[in-house]
Amino acid sequence: MHVPDGFINAPVSAVAGVVAAGAVAVSLRGARRELDERTAPLAGLVAAFIFAVQMLNFPVAAGTSGHLLGGALAAILVGPFTGVLCIAVVLLMQGILFADGGLTALGVNITVMGVVTVVVAYALFRGLTRILPRTRRSTTVAAFVAALVSVPAAAVVFTLIYAVGGTTDVPIGKVLTAMVGVHVLIGIGEAAITALTVGAVIAVRPDLVHGARGLAAPLKLRVGGELVDAPAAAPSPAPVAARSTRKVWATGLVAALVLAGFVSFYASANPDGLEKVAADKGIDEKVQEHGAADSPLADYGVKDIGNARVSGGLAGVIGVGVTVAVGSGVFWAVRKRRTPEAPEARTAESV
Repeated sequence: MHVPDGFINAPVSAVAGVVAAGAVAVSLRGARRELDERTAPLAGLVAAFIFAVQMLNFPVAAGTSGHLLGGALAAILVGPFTGVLCIAVVLLMQGILFADGGLTALGVNITVMGVVTVVVAYALFRGLTRILPRTRRSTTVAAFVAALVSVPAAAVVFTLIYAVGGTTDVPIGKVLTAMVGVHVLIGIGEAAITALTVGAVIAVRPDLVHGARGLAAPLKLRVGGELVDAPAAAPSPAPVAARSTRKVWATGLVAALVLAGFVSFYASANPDGLEKVAADKGIDEKVQEHGAADSPLADYGVKDIGNARVSGGLAGVIGVGVTVAVGSGVFWAVRKRRTPEAPEARTAESV
């Protein structure tokens, strides 16, 4: 659903840019409450993983494909504020390096693909986890539903933006019907990817999933015919291997590199949902050439490399590397710092 330059007029694009900038500013402050030294590098990995999976267009209907938007996945894994930043980093890298998504439309894309998907998905996810049993299966189901709904919600918001600032005269009712219809199908794919990823991480390290915190229910004992909370066991320090995130980070990075560098070659070549609707309804009549069309990585290929498989794979690997580096740098900069322990506290503990 990357909106190119020329779909939305300049005034509305500027307003969307202000909205996106405000959302990013709020998210930078909010991410300090979600990130620390342990989770900041993982947030960079989430951004790189979303970049990689977005290269995997999957068929959803005759002549139409879809790809992950990623807002739900990012929000559930690393938190809503960090999730907005993850999508913003991905869209920025795609726009500047790969000429994917217009530069003047960057605000529209961040608002639609980042803010809307994150807000809708996380609000629904939190609502479901409050009424469902606190189990891994229920958390995965909640992730599936949240991701499913977030995609057509983004399609609706794009249509509303187009109704206000579209550059062509197209009946909005037909655009809305077409956009929601195809993006419901794309949402099913988004939901499956999100649920599988969240479920896989929860199965290995539930402590690293923001949306799964407090997943384990307190132990109950039956006393006098009634269930009561069992006394809390004395906390035992976790071994260093259990606390380390290096293995998770390395595994995730390898997975992203394989997806972007190899599996992406087999992705569907059909236009995605927005491209298809735009072509069918005439939305793309005034589309403009991308400002980064001369980038050596434009269209997810490396310039001057004739072999399509090698060119696309190398571009994907470069994209993952740049995204994880930029994302990790941003998240490390905004992370919550550890406060040095007060001398009197250390003295009291040693007495």
